[in-house]
Amino acid sequence: MKRLLLFAFLFNIVLAVNAQKYMTKNGYIGFFSHTPLEDIKGDNNQVAGVLDISTGEMVFQALIKSFHFDRALMEEHFNENYMESDKFPKSLFKGKITNLSSVDFSKPGTYDVTVEGDLTIHDVTNKISTKGTIEVVNGGLNASSKFKITPEDYKINIPGIVRDKIDKTLEVTVNMKYTPLASK
Repeated sequence: MKRLLLFAFLFNIVLAVNAQKYMTKNGYIGFFSHTPLEDIKGDNNQVAGVLDISTGEMVFQALIKSFHFDRALMEEHFNENYMESDKFPKSLFKGKITNLSSVDFSKPGTYDVTVEGDLTIHDVTNKISTKGTIEVVNGGLNASSKFKITPEDYKINIPGIVRDKIDKTLEVTVNMKYTPLASK
């Protein structure tokens, strides 16, 4: 009987610890650049991520070849010429919500957050800080943010012939729909 009670107690602790972590396998990252000559938009709906609500730590990873474009030629140039996706197959963000205490994970609602961390693209890591929101919903969390990056900061070489066709910065949109890890 003692063993059964001990097992039940430990099992509940494991569930409680896992309930602190949320994950997604189909998060979204997109980027957009507008110029008078051409809009460039890439979308990736296969982003994996984990958010630990007890610490505010978050990680998400995107495979570069999972970005898709309206035009096949644009996708080919993105993978082969700019991102060199065979050589640098993924991007990674490791960061933390810095104002975690402002989010009440037990109460549905939308909360403003600040996230800081390291963004690695093209094998170059830079620190970023951005504003976003966490929405507590029935059965999970929705996280979103928009921020700008400069391809040069990640040693992404844009040939001179197309340099004027794209903006110097790209607007990045992140949308994650997390579910509790224990439910997986």
